[in-house]
Amino acid sequence: MAVLLSRLGAFSHRHRLSVVAVWLVLLVGGSVGALTFAGETSSSFAIPGQESTIALDRIGAEFGPGGDGATARVVVQAPDGQTLTTPENVVALGELVAGLGQLPGVTSATNPLDPAAPSVNAQQTTAYSTVTYDAAPGEVTPAQQEALLDAVADARAGGFTVEAAGEAIQEAPHVGGPSEAIGVVVALLVLAVTYGALAVAGLNLLTALVGVGIGVLGVTVATGFIELSSTTPTLAAMLGLAVGIDYALFIITRYRQEVRSGSDVGTAIATAAGTAGSAVVTAGLTVVIALAGLFVVGIPFLTQMGVAAALTIVVAVLVALTLVPAVLGFLGYRALPRKHRAAAREATAGSAAPAGGRGFLAGWATTVTRRRVPSLLLAVVALGTIALPFLAMQTTLVQTPPENSTQARAQELLADGFGAGFNGPITILLEGEGASGAAGRVAAPIGRLDDVALVTPPVPNADDTAALLTVIPRSGPTDPATEQLVADLRDRLAGVEGVDAYVTGQTAVSVDVAQSLDEALPVYLALVVGLALVLLVLVFRSLLVPLVGVLGFLLTIGASLGATVAVFQWGWLADVVNLDTTGPLISLTPILVIGILFGLAMDYQIFLVSRMHEAHSHGTRPLDAIRTGFGQAAPVVVAAALIMFSVFAGFVPAGEATIKSIAFALAAGILFDAFAVRMVLVPAALALLGERAWWLPGWLRWLPVLDVEGAALEKAATPAGDREPVGASRR
Repeated sequence: MAVLLSRLGAFSHRHRLSVVAVWLVLLVGGSVGALTFAGETSSSFAIPGQESTIALDRIGAEFGPGGDGATARVVVQAPDGQTLTTPENVVALGELVAGLGQLPGVTSATNPLDPAAPSVNAQQTTAYSTVTYDAAPGEVTPAQQEALLDAVADARAGGFTVEAAGEAIQEAPHVGGPSEAIGVVVALLVLAVTYGALAVAGLNLLTALVGVGIGVLGVTVATGFIELSSTTPTLAAMLGLAVGIDYALFIITRYRQEVRSGSDVGTAIATAAGTAGSAVVTAGLTVVIALAGLFVVGIPFLTQMGVAAALTIVVAVLVALTLVPAVLGFLGYRALPRKHRAAAREATAGSAAPAGGRGFLAGWATTVTRRRVPSLLLAVVALGTIALPFLAMQTTLVQTPPENSTQARAQELLADGFGAGFNGPITILLEGEGASGAAGRVAAPIGRLDDVALVTPPVPNADDTAALLTVIPRSGPTDPATEQLVADLRDRLAGVEGVDAYVTGQTAVSVDVAQSLDEALPVYLALVVGLALVLLVLVFRSLLVPLVGVLGFLLTIGASLGATVAVFQWGWLADVVNLDTTGPLISLTPILVIGILFGLAMDYQIFLVSRMHEAHSHGTRPLDAIRTGFGQAAPVVVAAALIMFSVFAGFVPAGEATIKSIAFALAAGILFDAFAVRMVLVPAALALLGERAWWLPGWLRWLPVLDVEGAALEKAATPAGDREPVGASRR
């Protein structure tokens, strides 16, 4: 692989103008395609085939168009000291309902004072109108949402307190806000310090932006042909930008080391592409495996997110292997700080050793490997302590709205007027002849269940072959008691004869998604970790090095999710992350964080340990190989970790709950993995293992050699008489 990638780097250097032109054409073509074909994204998180989603489809079939459409509740509270049933308030409320019914995309708006189906509290001070759209949940357009909010604002002028909530007005996550820009600026500063040259830092960032731009534009084009989740482009941008910067950083750093060692520009580019490029391919492959492996969960929107992000990673790898060498060809010696250029031109090949033998990080490696047992114990205990809140983690799909938003105020009005469970109603669908009669028979037993506050009268369809019951819990929508009620309802309805019964609604959908994710997580972990272990065994030709890397990852993921629970569920340091409200984590967070962090953690493992393996393969003793490889690779890994942390942290203050918790968990996980696991635990463990770390059983020696370190390049460049005999001692 090293030889092949070296040739690709040399080709990109020789034809640098053409390579740059091709990537620019792809970027412009993607922009044109996005402007031409871009469609709407969806914020729906339903899973086809689950009882709750089957019921939603059946409701649409039995109750006609709009039966399965997205809904919003417009909550109205009378002025202090008044009720909604005074003549003037009745007229004003009727006008509001009529106006809501005429809004774009609205199929119906109920009147809270309709005697056949009233929706006013006992004190007649608070009521709500259910506004139903012809679009499915997650597909109401921003223009339709804005029209509803404008109508709500106009209604406040009449003296009512009016707020709106519901799935129909949930906003899709955005990309490109000021907080994300701050993360990019911080990444640029880290690159400038690492390189000692702002121009090289800017070019590194520019090549990464080209890759992520093409990837995200491709996802945008795809929205014109298939329905994609609104979080898909955000995740692709977040991951593509982080790894794009890092992969270019690894290749540029190796190029600079080769130039300092006396190689000419062309040779240095080819060597960097063959060595660091091999590590980039291997690292990118682990990320792609982790993301593409999300298909085993069996949730379409999660598969889409994983595949889109994986394709963006592939683009980032291709940019690093072709566009970065082409740009380095234009820069030449200017990729070095000005004061180092003359020395690099005068050096002869091999006259200078790569940087990294001295300095703070080299001293750090010496200390960690010398005090290996205390260092190992300290890392394990610290990460284990941070992971403790993970044991109390709760997940849900019911998003808590931002504090002081109209959604939050509407939910507060409903909770005060009708009870906390009114914000998480559960719908029961019964199908069969005489469905309304069956619904009437089960309503009383259901009303006696724990946590049931109210069961509404049955609502039959036109020919009485289906009926709907609405169950109002006593507890809120994110309360575990409400989730238990969903299970109790299904148990109670399982024995109803003559009809088919389904439990649905937002809470039921959330329960079904959480259950599916819980069942799929062990399979997903086994697949991803198993494939990555095989890949790492091939890379390092060792069993224990990959095992140490994977065990370290388990500590990383525990600490990352533990910290996320402490902040987002318990509220610790909530102000630091601009958190409006606390509550259970979004159900997607654990599996997405595990998949993404695994790939990134293996990136660090490969870049760090490959330099140790390279030193060991050249005959250096195991302990010295650890220190040598650490001194050469650790500065780059530190810079890469700080860049990834900055990019992910830039998505935390944005305000969207779906992205906020995922971005925080990734940012925290990067810090834990890079600075506790890879900088402490791994070198300490390898030092403790000694020569045994590189042991490979004889029955596995038939495995192919991936040659990430570029041994084949050295062999090709070394005269036959000067080569070390095969099997020469490395001790």
